[in-house]
Amino acid sequence: MTNILFVCHGNICRSPMAESVFTYLCEKSGVKTIACASAAAHTDEIGNPPHYGTREKLRREGIPPVPHRARLMTKADGEKFDLLIGMDEYNVRDMKRIVGEKNAHKVHLLLEYAGSSRAIADPWYTGDFDATFEDVMTGCTALLQTLERGGLSN
Repeated sequence: MTNILFVCHGNICRSPMAESVFTYLCEKSGVKTIACASAAAHTDEIGNPPHYGTREKLRREGIPPVPHRARLMTKADGEKFDLLIGMDEYNVRDMKRIVGEKNAHKVHLLLEYAGSSRAIADPWYTGDFDATFEDVMTGCTALLQTLERGGLSN
């Protein structure tokens, strides 16, 4: 079983969107050897449900949102998860600090799997959940294809 943790700043926009999209893609393709979750790099939104914009965009795309309340990433997540996927360079920096040097090699940007070093814009600030969804779908699709080919970039 490959365990993946998606992380963004508050765990209410990008990372729960990625968790829902990735779960949907795995179910659609019949993959049962991958599990995922999401978490926050900061405490701003702990306990809150996904942002309305995230829920609405997933609904419009026909993707069921996973049951979710924002939680903080912990050092233990570095041991529990095989991949720690951040949405932007600030998430990656924070994630490496949280998990420490031993597990920092597990931290990657989501769009790396699609051949890009670009960040996924935070719709909390941009208001553009459509653009965020497109990037999340691109990254999650590429990540799933990488895993199905047996590749982990650790």
